[in-house]
Amino acid sequence: MNVSLSRLAPSLLLVLLAGCSHAPDNSAHASSVAITTVQPVQRTFHDDLAGWGTAIADSSQLQRLSLGHGGQVTALPVSAGQPVHKGQVLLRMATDPSARADWHKALSALKLAKTNLQRTRRLAGQHLATREQLAAAQNALTDAQAALQAQRALGNDRRTYDLRAPADGVITTLHAERGDRVAANAPLMDFSPSCGLEARLGVQPDHVDAVQAGMPVKLTKVYDASVHTMGTVDMVGHAIDPASGLVPVRVTIPAAMAAKLVAGSPVSGRIQTRHYPAWAVPRAAVLHHGHDSYLFQDLKGHARRVNVTVVQPHGDTIGVHGKLQPDLPVIVMGAYELSDGDAVRKAKP
Repeated sequence: MNVSLSRLAPSLLLVLLAGCSHAPDNSAHASSVAITTVQPVQRTFHDDLAGWGTAIADSSQLQRLSLGHGGQVTALPVSAGQPVHKGQVLLRMATDPSARADWHKALSALKLAKTNLQRTRRLAGQHLATREQLAAAQNALTDAQAALQAQRALGNDRRTYDLRAPADGVITTLHAERGDRVAANAPLMDFSPSCGLEARLGVQPDHVDAVQAGMPVKLTKVYDASVHTMGTVDMVGHAIDPASGLVPVRVTIPAAMAAKLVAGSPVSGRIQTRHYPAWAVPRAAVLHHGHDSYLFQDLKGHARRVNVTVVQPHGDTIGVHGKLQPDLPVIVMGAYELSDGDAVRKAKP
């Protein structure tokens, strides 16, 4: 059956128009930029000043160990720099013969005083001794008991005496060797408790004016970055160390970290010298053009450029100053493609 083209043309035109009316319009989607965003937050940042040095024994907690009597060192099972535990034997000494003689003299004096008191009491019961004589005998016994107690406190009652560690710590220096004869109270060794370490850092002279006692310091073990903690500036030097050309800064080390260090361990420190508030944003969100820095915020589907000043450039999250709107998210991914006012859309996860 033949149908004229003139009759089919209007029908074909209607079909084509109907098809076009249902075609999706992707022009707006294609012209927008896919982005990811984060919410800006205010945070306190700080300026860091670097220093390097070593962990050393804290002189304020250093203990010089000695014994109250003289003698001869018969055993020395530790060495300088060795870590020790509380109660561990550090040194064994044979008591000096003269000290042992003093002990036996005190024993004899006590025995004699007891015998004399018993005899005086018996005579007093027979009215052959006066009250003054009885009181003198009692005082003599008291004095003899005190003298013996003093000899016992000095350790003269023992043939050998063990010097033990007063706490967990490190032997820093030895002042005696095996076989030495030493006098009473002579220094035998220096001991630093585990909590008795400090960091001695060196700081550039032109920066040291910014450092004050009490400032927090992040301390890190040089050869093991997993060992780190927060310390506190204890002292700022006022003279340049001629060996290093740096100004010494002393930092306290908390006991938890000190237990993981030995004297002489190299450490680094970042001294927090100044604190200030700033917007915390991802580093990738901040763009630079010449001397200008800026970022974009998502304002109802359009990029809004905000000029900023970077005040803390360290780390993945940096600190900036600028007129950010706290309720508008900051654009991170896709920011480098944008200009002010460009259309944006959230990227699909």
